[in-house]
Amino acid sequence: MAQPVLISAEAVEKILQYRELVPRLEVALGKFSNGKGEIVQPVRSVLAIEKYNGYLGVMPAYSAHDDVLATKIVAFYQRDQPSSIPAHQASVLLFDPEHGTLMAVMDGKVITEKRTAAVSAIATKFLKPVQADVLCILGSGVQAVSHYEIFTEMFSFKEVRVWGRTKENVDRFARTVRGPVRVCSSVKEAVVGADLIVTVTMATKPVLFAEWVKPGAHINAVGACRPDWRELDDVLMKSAVLYVDTREGAMKESGDVILSGAEIFAELGEVVNGEKPALHEKTTVFKSLGKNNQTLVSSSNGNTKHPSLHSLHQHWHRSVGHC
Repeated sequence: MAQPVLISAEAVEKILQYRELVPRLEVALGKFSNGKGEIVQPVRSVLAIEKYNGYLGVMPAYSAHDDVLATKIVAFYQRDQPSSIPAHQASVLLFDPEHGTLMAVMDGKVITEKRTAAVSAIATKFLKPVQADVLCILGSGVQAVSHYEIFTEMFSFKEVRVWGRTKENVDRFARTVRGPVRVCSSVKEAVVGADLIVTVTMATKPVLFAEWVKPGAHINAVGACRPDWRELDDVLMKSAVLYVDTREGAMKESGDVILSGAEIFAELGEVVNGEKPALHEKTTVFKSLGKNNQTLVSSSNGNTKHPSLHSLHQHWHRSVGHC
């Protein structure tokens, strides 16, 4: 039996491009929400590692349309002190759906960063106000960087603001991104007057409050992926029109949704399919938790018989030799 291909973050980075990823993810969102059962994906299973303040999540999924079977395994940790070890680490396992044979083990870091940011950009395309000149990013880690990259690639802004918990992290963010950014000393300073807001923090209590948010703004709420974690306050959650990637996941995993009692208006896929309206004239929130069908698309390039595995494999041999 052939050994599974090992695919590094560097190899994935070179091949996974936003211009190809975004349209495929948009299709995947629609398929997930169309009620035809084309994609099978249970809510992720999460194991708490209380001794080290960490979590291990397992996210299997199968796409009958693309004939792709994969599982993402992600570890995420809350750390009080700065660390050289990433707070999020992930691997994607790609299987032959006919026989169950493990075909590839892919570093999931780049896939997670780009997929998450791309889905936020899709939500923003549908839900943003007509005039969106100011982007605000709350958080300064890798997800903040990936959101900056795709948002400035897909949209035009007069100003981009960022806030982070520590000066060290924000300065690193400013050095990393390719473009201008205004570093803000408080969340309020970053948020007031912003048309688009992205929250990519490790907060467990609300950091974004309705009183600071411009009426008609759109918010992509990406952090707070546990049922007792929060990024947004109750007033904002209840007053905004709430969109999610999956109703089932939001009602089981999102503290912002569960603890606020906010009513879900639609899944993003329902908007993509034209089944629910994009109320971009109102204040909107897209609560993103991540679905593994999105990882399927990212790891398979959206085609049958694992063409991206072939593409990645060929690239791997050309760039770094045999595994």
